[in-house]
Amino acid sequence: MVEIPTTQATRICLVRHGETEWNAERRIQGQIDIGLNDIGRHQAEAAGRWLQGAGIAALYSSDLKRAWTTAEAIGRALGLTPQAVPEMRERRYGIFEGLTYAEAHTRYPEGYAAFEGRNADYAFENGESLSVMFARVTGKLKEIAAAHPGQNVVVVLHGGVLDVINRFVRGNPLEMPRDFLIPNAGINWITAVNGVWHLESWGETAHLEPGALDELPS
Repeated sequence: MVEIPTTQATRICLVRHGETEWNAERRIQGQIDIGLNDIGRHQAEAAGRWLQGAGIAALYSSDLKRAWTTAEAIGRALGLTPQAVPEMRERRYGIFEGLTYAEAHTRYPEGYAAFEGRNADYAFENGESLSVMFARVTGKLKEIAAAHPGQNVVVVLHGGVLDVINRFVRGNPLEMPRDFLIPNAGINWITAVNGVWHLESWGETAHLEPGALDELPS
């Protein structure tokens, strides 16, 4: 006799927002509300077209402009209205926000070393630690999965958010050096069933023109 699972799988498509001018300048955005550039808008539309045949039942997005505009483009392609999830906002980088990575390294060498070394408890001045961010992001991710058993949903979010979700799904520590890419408007599929998470695919860019920028630093 075949045992039927009590919980159906939820498939979640995680889409990083399209490119911004600050991405192109390698400038740290954090929760500063930067909009998409022309490339980013085209990337958002391309992601929407790519997902038209994926059977998407619901669309969620960070409420920061760069993610929300990406989600609106995807929503137009799918006939869905985005639902705001502020918990999926980018990490608060505090005093680093608005600086390039090089500027942050020069001005705050000790803090940058903790950031680059992935100290999970290091919180920037006026910012937040990886541990705190991890809790808010994964808590909402679990809620979304529980709300959509047997369905496919899209969540539009940020590079830093994708960074912690990848580690959560794979069971890797926050301190582990990154071994995956996080391209603008990249498509990533994860699955949850009976509280167990799996990574299906990561960093898909076949829908994009070559040159989608990776979240930095690696």
